[in-house]
Amino acid sequence: MDKGVLSVVSNEQIAERIFRMEVEGELAGRMTRPGQFVHVKCGAGIDPLLRRPISICNVDTDKKRLTMIYRVEGHGTRVLSEYVPGQPLDILGPLGEGFPVEGRQAGEHALLVGGGIGVPPLYYLGKQLKQCGVRITSVIGFGTASQVFLERELAELGDVHVVTIDGTAGVQGLVTDVLTGEYGLGMSDWDVLYSCGPLPMLRALQDKYQPAGKEGYISLEQRMGCGVGACLACVCPVQEKGEGRKYRKICSDGPVFPLGEVRLS
Repeated sequence: MDKGVLSVVSNEQIAERIFRMEVEGELAGRMTRPGQFVHVKCGAGIDPLLRRPISICNVDTDKKRLTMIYRVEGHGTRVLSEYVPGQPLDILGPLGEGFPVEGRQAGEHALLVGGGIGVPPLYYLGKQLKQCGVRITSVIGFGTASQVFLERELAELGDVHVVTIDGTAGVQGLVTDVLTGEYGLGMSDWDVLYSCGPLPMLRALQDKYQPAGKEGYISLEQRMGCGVGACLACVCPVQEKGEGRKYRKICSDGPVFPLGEVRLS
């Protein structure tokens, strides 16, 4: 973990309430593990006081450039959306445990499942998996067509299935609706699952694939205070049974966990 001040290269809206920011600096060159996140200070003063956790969407280690995609939801991200090129941005990172890529073999088939703002970290992951010779299929879900993003970029890595709740783009329904043999995505059609998105989606995936013994990894979205495991604001219970209840800290033990390790309640 390091702290640095990076310079904003670009900051543009790419979908409904979705912004893509690119920053550059020495710190970006050390962000090599997909699935990790950065803790961003939004603004120069004490308002907002807390940093905002944002996933790593892509890194160009040669140019030392980091790409983040975030959704404007509150005061902090609204301030962040007003940053302009050349403006300094205070960043803490990279933080947390990312997606495991080591050991993947050429010819394997990885299924990437993302929902909403959980889609961005899957892009950096997909790029690294493709370098290992892994075949990639992505399933990305959104509420409506105006919220869809990264479809074109993920299509450069492999097959992409877009799902929207209202059916205005791609398949109508939820991402779990396309994970059937009809779309070539039955349990026997892929070797490993990587997923990030809203809790109900992750719970459905874990309930379906963990009992079947499928290898998979899920990344949890969570509000955080410190981002380094000190404040205990982002704990979640583990699945294992025993005396007393055990917990994992999403910011430092995660945000990525193997299927079945944590209780998604």
